[in-house]
Amino acid sequence: MDGKGFFIDLTRCTACRGCQVACKQWHNHPAEDTRNWGSFQNPPDLSYVTYKLVRMEEYVENGQVKDWLFFPDQCRHCIQPPCKMVGDMDDERAILQDFDTGAVLFTERTNNLFFDEILASCPYDIPRLDEATNLQGKCDMCFDRVINDKLPACVLVCPTGAMNFGDLDEMRQMADERLEVVKEEFPNAVLGDPNALRVIVLFHREPTRFHHAAVASLHGPGRFTRKQAFAKMFGNRKALI
Repeated sequence: MDGKGFFIDLTRCTACRGCQVACKQWHNHPAEDTRNWGSFQNPPDLSYVTYKLVRMEEYVENGQVKDWLFFPDQCRHCIQPPCKMVGDMDDERAILQDFDTGAVLFTERTNNLFFDEILASCPYDIPRLDEATNLQGKCDMCFDRVINDKLPACVLVCPTGAMNFGDLDEMRQMADERLEVVKEEFPNAVLGDPNALRVIVLFHREPTRFHHAAVASLHGPGRFTRKQAFAKMFGNRKALI
């Protein structure tokens, strides 16, 4: 399963938030009540009705603002999604992974899952809970668009080429080629977990400056929950049944 993927080039993101608005519009999600909390980033965080959020951080060096960092945050659609691995222990139909695209999809059966366990399993701090319904939500890769040969809404509206979408192999190649160019100006530029994800992000500065959970591999080995450990032990056996 090669499937689809995103390439997000942060050197080209201007924080116009067109992707954030387009995501809400396509999913018919309401705006959230916001107020000035000391940042142009609004709302302050992802939520059940905000699948995509442009995070904004100041890059400060020796007391001087050297750069303003923009990061369109969303589900990474992991190649081997830990949220599904954990969710399958309670309900195998709650979190699905489409074979053709690789999209990781949360269904209405997520209300059968323990949210704290699903959130803890995600190294990127993505899933969110609707407390009124106990449903869990996140980016769905605009699955209904993609299977009809349309671009995800966020990619369609991006005016600078920061957001890209296509076959995963093509996105990886695009990311590798662009990284070499960007390194001429930013020698420490990296791709975030490119071999584990369908959303490949090019960070021109240290990823944790953009967000503490921007790149999982920088956090070191994580601890398994009890369900994750059992899922890893019995996952291969289940596949043979």
